Amino acid sequence: MIHDHVADALKTPHLIRLARNVVLLRFESMKIASALAAVRRLRDSGAVRPGQTLVDSSSGIYAYALALACHRYGMRCHIVASTTVDPATRAQLEVLGAHVEQVAPSSDLKLDQELRVRRVKEIVAERPDVHWMRQYHDDIHYLGYRDIADTIARELAGWPLTVVGGVGSGASTGGLVQQLRRREPGVRLLGVQPFGSVTFGSEHHHDPDAIIAGIGSSIVFDNVRHHLYDTIHWMDFRHAMAGAVGLLREHAVFAGLSTGAAHLAAAWEAARAPERTHVVIGADTGHRYAERVFVRHAEAPDPHTLHPKEISTLTDLSMPWSVMAWRRSPYPVPREEAAP
Repeated sequence: MIHDHVADALKTPHLIRLARNVVLLRFESMKIASALAAVRRLRDSGAVRPGQTLVDSSSGIYAYALALACHRYGMRCHIVASTTVDPATRAQLEVLGAHVEQVAPSSDLKLDQELRVRRVKEIVAERPDVHWMRQYHDDIHYLGYRDIADTIARELAGWPLTVVGGVGSGASTGGLVQQLRRREPGVRLLGVQPFGSVTFGSEHHHDPDAIIAGIGSSIVFDNVRHHLYDTIHWMDFRHAMAGAVGLLREHAVFAGLSTGAAHLAAAWEAARAPERTHVVIGADTGHRYAERVFVRHAEAPDPHTLHPKEISTLTDLSMPWSVMAWRRSPYPVPREEAAP
């Protein structure tokens, strides 16, 4: 197939079998599918006009996705970037035509997120012609995962499925599973969280290596629908690193920390539910983790020696790895922190 734009080629993941009952859903950059579908819907519905500026904050993956979507559909792009966005990514965004402004450096990721959201609100207030994409709160970002879910259902037909992925904004895991459950309500969803994230109640636990980009948050995300999740795994940086290095060593797949964490959780779950096929969401490649993770590969523990603490209540939550049956329950997160 010949594509009209590189984004159309990059949005499609590949299914790679890692074990008899574990399959990797490997993306080049996962949020491209979400951003393309969201921008296309906004444009087709008349909510935005050609050439209008779309703005949002990002720690990297969504920034690249939105810049590609804006390039694809003739929109302007404004990114309020996290301090974690590296120079290579920033340069790529700027060449794609995005206006990038980076918040002041901070070792506190909660402050980093709060500064980014505050700046986006200022931009929207100053420029009423700008459309805020609200990737964390607008469920339009669920749309891009429907076709991918249909592909999973077609390729893995006949097997009971468990989807395993970093929670993050909630759109990828939520979008995939909502569509899959339209066909089969028994599809299970296993979410992965870092310690320090408010999303599933680990905000009082401090990981010295900080929140793993893309799977946790220090502020409330409306796109996370807690009632979709069957099980939650909380994992520290060292364990996610073990999963990522192990994935490269055993399967030659170069992927990021969120994929490493999901891979480790899925391997543990797959051994306990051999009758189910576990679909691991591989959100991105490992390039932005080259120095923090892969150069230090000799420090990574053997993933086969690691196992979680099984808990039944959040009061028992402890580092470095805990797992709890969530049972599709709601979670009373204070709403006042969520952006309007």
